[in-house]
Amino acid sequence: MSEYIFKLPDLGEGTVESEIGEWFIKVGDRVNEEDIVGSMMTDKAAVELSAPVSGTVIKLAGEPGDVVSVGAPLVIFETGDGVAPPADEAPAEPVEKKAVEKAVEKAPAAAAASTENTAPAPQDDNGEKTRVMTSPAIRRRAKEAGIDLAEVPGSGPGGRIIRKDFDNYLKARATGMAIPTPVKPSTRVKEIKIIGVRRVIAERMQAAKREIPHFAYVEEIDITELEALRKHLNGNRDRDDRLTLLPFLGLALIRALKDFPQCNVTHDKDRNLLLQHEAVHLGVATQTPDGLKVPVVRHAEMRSLDDLATEIRRVSEAARTNKATKQELSGSTITITSLGKLGGIVSTPVINSPEVGIIGVNRAVERPMVFNGQVAVRLMMNLSSSFDHRFVDGYDAAAMIQRIKDMLEHPATIFLQG
Repeated sequence: MSEYIFKLPDLGEGTVESEIGEWFIKVGDRVNEEDIVGSMMTDKAAVELSAPVSGTVIKLAGEPGDVVSVGAPLVIFETGDGVAPPADEAPAEPVEKKAVEKAVEKAPAAAAASTENTAPAPQDDNGEKTRVMTSPAIRRRAKEAGIDLAEVPGSGPGGRIIRKDFDNYLKARATGMAIPTPVKPSTRVKEIKIIGVRRVIAERMQAAKREIPHFAYVEEIDITELEALRKHLNGNRDRDDRLTLLPFLGLALIRALKDFPQCNVTHDKDRNLLLQHEAVHLGVATQTPDGLKVPVVRHAEMRSLDDLATEIRRVSEAARTNKATKQELSGSTITITSLGKLGGIVSTPVINSPEVGIIGVNRAVERPMVFNGQVAVRLMMNLSSSFDHRFVDGYDAAAMIQRIKDMLEHPATIFLQG
C-alpha cells in the first residue's frame, strides 16, 4: 500500500490560497482518476478539482469554508489495494461524526429544557414549587374553583397565565377536551457559515464601502417614449428574445462615456494609477442563488442594440447557472444594475471596485406630470448612480447622468453616431 498526497494546485490569477467550497467525497470513498472530488472558491468563481490518481480517500484537508494554501495537502489517497489508512495516519473524522459529537455535547441542555417544559409545576433549586405568574383576579377565580394554577399553561410573557389561558382551561376541563398547550415563541437559532461566494461578496462589499468615498446622484427620467419604442420593437419577437430597458441604458451609457471618459476608469491602487479605458467592458450586476455576481459584456461599444441585449442575457444566465468563466466574471470597466420590479424609488448602489462608477435602474411607474404645459400621465423612472468621489467630480457625474437622461427621453438620439 502507498499514499498519494494531492496538493492544492495553482488556480491562476496570482491566487496563493483558496477556500474549500464543497466536497463531493468523504473519507473511505473509492475514487477513480479524473473523478471530481470537490470545488475550491477563488475571488471570481468556483473551480472544480479532479482526482489525479485512483484510490481510497483517507484524509481531507478540512471542511467547507476552511482556507488552504497553494501547495498544501488537500486530499490524501491510499493507492494500494487496501482501504485502511496507515497506522500512524489516523483518518480525518467525517463531518457526520463531528455533528454527532456536537449533538451529544448539547444533549444535557436539551434534556433539561425538555424536562422543564413537561414538568407538572415549576420548581426552584430546592425542589419547592415557585409562585405562578398571573393576576390577582385569576388567583381568586382559581381559588374559588379549586384549581391548582400550576396545572394551567400560560401563554403570556415568561409563561404568565392570562385570562384567555384560564378560560380555555376551564372550558377544556368542563367538556373533557384536552387542555390546550399555548404556542410559545421559538428560540431556535440557525447558524449559517459564511463561505464560498457569499464570503467573497461580503469581503468585496466591505472593502468597497471602507475604501471608496461614494458620491450618490439620483435623476428622474421620463421614459414614456422609450417604453413605446421598446414595446414596438418587441411586437414580433419571441418571449425569450424581448428587449428590456437594460440594453437601451447600456447604449446610452456607452454614448455618454465618449464625452466623459473619466467615468470609464479602473483604479490600480497598488501602482497608484487610474486606467482610462477606450473599450467599454460593461458589468451587469446579476442576482443568483449564490448571491450577487457581475458578469461582463466585453467590448460593449462595438455592439448593436440586439447584440448587446443578447449578450446581456447570455452572461447573466451563465452567472445564474454557475457556468460563467473567470474571464466572464472579471475585467468590467463600469457596471449597470437593476432590481427589476423590486427597484423601489431610489437606491444607493455600491461601486464594483476597482471601477469608479455604477448606474442603477429603479422601478418605472406612471405618474401625473406637467408635460407641454398640461397635466398628463407619464411613465417615470429614477436612475440611481454612485461614483468614486476621489476621481470623479460631482459636476462631471451629474453632467453624464443628464446626458443619459436626455438620450433616454429622446430614444432616437441613442442610435445617432457622433
